[in-house]
Amino acid sequence: MCGTAMFPAGPPWSRVRVLQVLWALLAVLLASWRLWAIKDFQECTWQVVLNEFKRVGESGVSDSFFEQEPVDTVSSLFHMLVDSPLNPSEKYLGFPYYLKINYSCEEKPSEDLVRMGHLTGLKPLVLVTFQSPVNFYRWKIEQLQIQMEAAPFRSKEPCMAEEVCSMSWYTPMPIKNGSVVMRVDVSSNGLGSFIPDKRFQMNINGFLKRDQDNNIQFTVGEKLFDLMPRYFVGVSSRPLWHTVDQSPVLILGGIPNEKYVLMTDTSFKDFSLVELSIDSCWVGSFYCPHSGFTATIYDTIATESTLFIRQNQLVYYFTGTYTTLYERNRGSGSWVRVLASECIKKLCPVYFHSNGSEYIMALTMGKHEGYVYFGTIRDGQVSFEMLPRKWSVCEQIGASDDLELLYHIPEFIPEARGLEFLMILGTESYTSTAMAPKGIFCNPYNNLIFIWGNFLLQSSNKENFIYLADFPKELSIKYMARSFRGAVAIVTETEEIWYLLEGSYRVYQLFPSKGWQVHISLQLMQQSSLYASNETMLTLFYEDSKLYQLVYLMNNQKGQLVKRLMPVEQLLMYQQHTSRYDLERKGGYLMLSFINFCPFSVMRLRSLPRPQRYTRQERYRARPPRVLERSGFHNENSLAIYQGLVYYLLWLHSVYDKPYADPVHDPTWRWWENNKQDQDYYFFLASNWRSSGGVSVEMDSYEKIYNLESAYELPERIFLDKGTEYSFAIFLSAQGHTFRTQTELGAAFQLHSQVDVGVVLADPACIEASVKQEVMINRNSVLFSITLKDKKLCYDQGISGHHLMKTSMTVNVVGSSGLCFQETHRGPRMQGNLMVPVFIGCPPGKRLAFDITYTVEYSRLKNKHYFDCVHVNPEMPCFLFRDSVCPVPSPAQFTALLPPPLCALPPHSSPRRLPTLFPAASHFPPSRSSASRAKLISSSGLNPLQPHSFLPLLLDSRFGDRRLRQFPGQSVCTSVPGSYVLLVVGGGPTMDSLKDYSEDEIYRFNSPLDKTNSLIWTTRTTRTTKDSAFHIMSHESPGIEWLCLENAPCYDSVPQGIFAPEFFFKVLVSNRGVDTSTYCNYQLTFLLHIHGLPLSPKRALFIVMVSASVFVGLVIFYIAFCLLWPLVVKGCTMIRWKINDIIASESYYTYASISGISSMPSLRHSRMGSMFSSRMTEDRAEPKEAVERQLMT
Repeated sequence: MCGTAMFPAGPPWSRVRVLQVLWALLAVLLASWRLWAIKDFQECTWQVVLNEFKRVGESGVSDSFFEQEPVDTVSSLFHMLVDSPLNPSEKYLGFPYYLKINYSCEEKPSEDLVRMGHLTGLKPLVLVTFQSPVNFYRWKIEQLQIQMEAAPFRSKEPCMAEEVCSMSWYTPMPIKNGSVVMRVDVSSNGLGSFIPDKRFQMNINGFLKRDQDNNIQFTVGEKLFDLMPRYFVGVSSRPLWHTVDQSPVLILGGIPNEKYVLMTDTSFKDFSLVELSIDSCWVGSFYCPHSGFTATIYDTIATESTLFIRQNQLVYYFTGTYTTLYERNRGSGSWVRVLASECIKKLCPVYFHSNGSEYIMALTMGKHEGYVYFGTIRDGQVSFEMLPRKWSVCEQIGASDDLELLYHIPEFIPEARGLEFLMILGTESYTSTAMAPKGIFCNPYNNLIFIWGNFLLQSSNKENFIYLADFPKELSIKYMARSFRGAVAIVTETEEIWYLLEGSYRVYQLFPSKGWQVHISLQLMQQSSLYASNETMLTLFYEDSKLYQLVYLMNNQKGQLVKRLMPVEQLLMYQQHTSRYDLERKGGYLMLSFINFCPFSVMRLRSLPRPQRYTRQERYRARPPRVLERSGFHNENSLAIYQGLVYYLLWLHSVYDKPYADPVHDPTWRWWENNKQDQDYYFFLASNWRSSGGVSVEMDSYEKIYNLESAYELPERIFLDKGTEYSFAIFLSAQGHTFRTQTELGAAFQLHSQVDVGVVLADPACIEASVKQEVMINRNSVLFSITLKDKKLCYDQGISGHHLMKTSMTVNVVGSSGLCFQETHRGPRMQGNLMVPVFIGCPPGKRLAFDITYTVEYSRLKNKHYFDCVHVNPEMPCFLFRDSVCPVPSPAQFTALLPPPLCALPPHSSPRRLPTLFPAASHFPPSRSSASRAKLISSSGLNPLQPHSFLPLLLDSRFGDRRLRQFPGQSVCTSVPGSYVLLVVGGGPTMDSLKDYSEDEIYRFNSPLDKTNSLIWTTRTTRTTKDSAFHIMSHESPGIEWLCLENAPCYDSVPQGIFAPEFFFKVLVSNRGVDTSTYCNYQLTFLLHIHGLPLSPKRALFIVMVSASVFVGLVIFYIAFCLLWPLVVKGCTMIRWKINDIIASESYYTYASISGISSMPSLRHSRMGSMFSSRMTEDRAEPKEAVERQLMT
């Protein structure tokens, strides 16, 4: 069933009968009825202006968007939030601008409406979309959005009311590096008044600066405030040239005899008239003739960072100051003149950028006529090259094979003879009117080529051209405005406007026409400010697939320049109803009836897949912090905190480009990982109004959205990887009874519908489409199921988002071109033609990542245990050398297995281009010299990466895509079938000792052909590269086994302490040249921490011998100690007694000398005899005392 978001279908116009009236009056009444029917939906509109940080709350102010640096005015406020989940040590910055949001309705004061909306619960929702940059070599390609909820804020003006007099809603205006073009979509939350969604262009203007008085002025010239009528009235319109979707500032010249241009950074929602500061010199010569000098700026082209103009034969350019794109000093100080020696007659734009650059063309005349100067713009730097390099185009036609002749235009216009179109085969008849070609245009999406002048030729294959006869040969086309989504507007030299749907053959005249007369009459009756009886169109251009006019209006001698929507659908409806009607007599009255030629009454899209996988759109959500105030109004501090939170959210997104995945694959996980368990406590504080700072920050208010639903319409663009399919269905309710039966001999009864759908592919050799029809006769409807698929033929491997191939798919309901419309609350909408640009290649946002959580869980499941390192690092878990972590038999001792090689899924691109490690077809054979291999491997370009995880799980972390295949009893990581090469390119026993291996070492450590006994790892996989230099792994491979052979760097690792040795491996994974399952060229380097490495046999034997020697020595020492200890004790005792004897002898002699010298001779003999007898007695007693002391001890 169709959801509520689908637009309601308009009433079927099979037969509408009214009383007899004139058809013109009926058309007026019909149109006015349609306007009245949708008046309730169109009376209100959003209003958005830009305010500087310091001017929040002021009324009637609007600021220019040129400041690009973040402001440090919010960090002090975050230090007050002491009891919040925020980390006060982090650096919070803010953006220089806010978006101020109001809304207004007809005949009602805006202040009253905004106040009423706030009281009824209305909250604007703001979706900011950042345009990807041109230079993908400097910035990564991504499709980023952030959705914010606007915060109510009271005006600073004095107010007598108790609560509020006037108010507005505010959100931060975020800025992102690499993006200068931003779309702001404002919608309602569904409460309060019904206000249709509205889109605004908020682009950075790099051509503004502040002067000494702090006033804003243009760098390209001087702003003028008087838009005089002579600048615009009666002036011919001119094309608006710029790089599609990339130019932040648009420029329009063509003001007669003045150096004036119109400049805008909001797609002419507002604009400025600027007098350019150029020298206006005129250099004429014999090779550059000019009939006269004029100051008029003829050609103007805007690119992402640079403006180009042509005045007479002179070409100038000016580069803006865009610090978000390149260095600050790249901006120009003045207009720079280029091709000074050439005579330039025309500047031509190149609408799409390519190879990280933008381009323009300058056509020459005079001495170099036939040459083209091809200009290249990258990062604000401009260079020109003359093509062809040797001879001019005129000289090479027919004389050289360097140029290809696209088509030979007939000399005269063919004779159509009443046909809408005519295939030019060379056999048709021609009129006497000569063809006067003026231009050529090619749509890169559908490959349609238009050659135009006083004719219109169309081709889809550059060979067969079709002449569109509806365009009159009496007119001449001046320029064409292209939507690049299937619609083309044509402006003639007489300012007529024609309309064409690409691929069809009908050309419709929009202005002047009867429908236009009816439409402008109704607008003047309603006193619309966008229309006047005297008006001049300045340009016609497309914006978001809608056709707009820039018109100068004259009302009561007052001029006004406005941008208005061209009502294409209404004009075509007027033409249909006023040209196809019948008058039938019913009794005495004539009845007017209209016939609807649309083959269906209802068209709906069904079965649309979730868009993010195909559009690669990343979206974040941010809500304002909760204010602890009864009225719910925010103050300057809470808005500043809102700024800091949005800035930090985008900063987390920018730094999430890393090779390791967090446990929760979301950039915001690290923001709240330490405070998530305290969420109930913070909610308790906020509920009781006890949060510090007067605000409460809710963690769930800042998140990444992964489950966006389809908006019941085809996406703006889709990206297809190799073999990717995109499917949807179209439901059509037929007009009347359009079914028929068809029976064939031997076939069953079949029911066919006359409502048919055609699918047109721009490149059928690259993509294919299948259509299945299901007839629902009970509902008078048909369901067409359409599947678009890449054929795997037209693209080689490439980096994510780089060099994508442009193509498209167009779905047409047969017979509906320009005839089918649907009434919506936004007005009529054309139906029956759907075009989707398709980009073939490696989609943006794909990358390799490694899943820590799954790796640990898988290891624990397989081995029934998990042993981490002694010193645990949650950012980098360890894996045991001998553990088996893949479902294969365990190898022999001292070998281990890695998990199943690469579990391939799709995540996002690296911010820088990693060095080329593998050639496209083969790798390094053993016979190659080191010099030749050095050209293929640049190990010096590999810088150590901060470790995070281990298992090479390929996951689409940006879009929440994680694929697991379930097996009985376990969950095994798997992938889309793919192949890759795994190499160890560096390592070391510690983080500080990591080193990158040379090209010879990489070959020896990883190649199965190595004969030097240097392999670090091996595998049982038999598939290798063409030269058998390296193994080719896949999701079906059994894994790898660690070897660490004798000459490997991990061999014989010395333990750091008493624990087993460990080693850090720097592993590189790449699928370049070996994977045929994807267009993506993946390359990733990560660190792998392994512990429990075995010792070498020599070192182990040495350690055993040393240990045994020490042990034996200790035992021998113990035995010797036990045996020799008594002898040692006895010897010590004898020494002690001898010492005592010596001391006693010395004491005796001292005593004898004191007793007297006279008695010495008489006592000498007796003393000697007594001493001898006592010594004999002590010698006999000493052994006995020694034995007693030994027993006691």
